[in-house]
Amino acid sequence: MTGISFANPSYLWLLVLVPGMITFYVLRQQKTSAALQMPGLKPFEKTGSTFRNYLRHILFALRAAAIALLIIVIARPQKTDKFQNVTTEGIDIILTLDISGSMLARDFKPDRLEASKNVATEFISGRPYDRLGLVVFSGESFTQCPLTTDHAVLINLMHELQSGMIEDGTAIGNGLATAVNRIKDSEAKSKVIILLTDGVNNRGEIAPSTAADIAKTYGIRVYTIGVGSQGMAPYPRQTPYGVQYLNMPVEIDEAILKDIASKTGGRYFRATDNDKLLQVYAEIDKMEKSKIDVRQFTRKEEKYLFPGLIAFILLALEILSRITINKNIT
Repeated sequence: MTGISFANPSYLWLLVLVPGMITFYVLRQQKTSAALQMPGLKPFEKTGSTFRNYLRHILFALRAAAIALLIIVIARPQKTDKFQNVTTEGIDIILTLDISGSMLARDFKPDRLEASKNVATEFISGRPYDRLGLVVFSGESFTQCPLTTDHAVLINLMHELQSGMIEDGTAIGNGLATAVNRIKDSEAKSKVIILLTDGVNNRGEIAPSTAADIAKTYGIRVYTIGVGSQGMAPYPRQTPYGVQYLNMPVEIDEAILKDIASKTGGRYFRATDNDKLLQVYAEIDKMEKSKIDVRQFTRKEEKYLFPGLIAFILLALEILSRITINKNIT
């Protein structure tokens, strides 16, 4: 960051002398009386002002400008360059997202999956100093993006997520285990997994409680989010007439999600609409803040030479004019 500052700013108050000089000069010109008294001005009616008469005012303008510039010079203008060296005690975060068919339910706008992707994208954008990664699961799980500081790549991969990319189902244990495997060797001060699902564990080889125990062993904190409205919600179902949305009971295994969070030192959240989901991520964001150490360096460069040079040129022009063109004018 750059800017102009003054080493001696108090001297800038002297600039009020310049308007005073101008006022005094104008008043003096108005009170000037003729040295030669004439009974009438008729003989001089056709005599106009010469260039030398105007030059007298130009000389004063040169002097006033030179004085203003000299005041700026003694105030010592400086160009200030500021540099910041940022070091961070980073947090590594794996977002673990359910992409099963039930995530297409329309109790969120436009549906659960798109709402979750949009809110997660905002969360990623708000953490520029952390490494983040993405794991997805339904009937099985895989890593969509390993831990990275290239958040643009992560966001692009987030936008590409679609339900049906992998076999359908809800393998919460597998999703959590994959996330743990991706973050367990991290050297970050804080290791966090955010696991979001809308269903009940019904697939996978690893039980959610077992995956939670593994996370606890590696000191990984897991925040779990249950996504779905209370009661009934419109779920997509394939019928002979195409995909239709039928109202069905919302079933979230909150007991398992609470157990995972409790074992690992995290928290469980329930998001029943878009706004609640946004609030959940905002709360997690507040709890998992990076410690940032910012050191600032300042370099100053003197900038009085240019106004000083201009002031010298103006004064030289005034003196030269007085001893040549304007020699006989007082």
